[in-house]
Amino acid sequence: MKKNEVPQDKSNLESANIKEMYYAVDENGEYTTELSTGWDPKTIALDNAIKDIEERTEIAKQKVLNNTTSPIEYYMELHKMDVGILASYVGMWAWRVKRHFKPSVFKKLNKKTLQKYADIFDITVEQLKDIHK
Repeated sequence: MKKNEVPQDKSNLESANIKEMYYAVDENGEYTTELSTGWDPKTIALDNAIKDIEERTEIAKQKVLNNTTSPIEYYMELHKMDVGILASYVGMWAWRVKRHFKPSVFKKLNKKTLQKYADIFDITVEQLKDIHK
């Protein structure tokens, strides 16, 4: 792509005053870099991904409020993680983290385990136990 053809479409990056770097060919045929405020197809994909994350977070919140999952699942979604990533951060097997999603199991977790999760989510144990705080 030529330097003058690098897309400058409106995007979420523009409102955050962030630009992406693209490689382009200058007028001498040499590779160079050019900043872009966005590209419509990429913006659409990013917006869809953000909406999906927001929906999953809201679903997890409702599940916590309905006592069908623990707050761990809500905070995992809120922080854009999956079970594998969260498990690696807390140093546990993924099956153990999934088990901690069960409200009955979550209520029995010891202070040390709760603190591990709280530290990962950068919240207090009290906030972990009650998503309203």
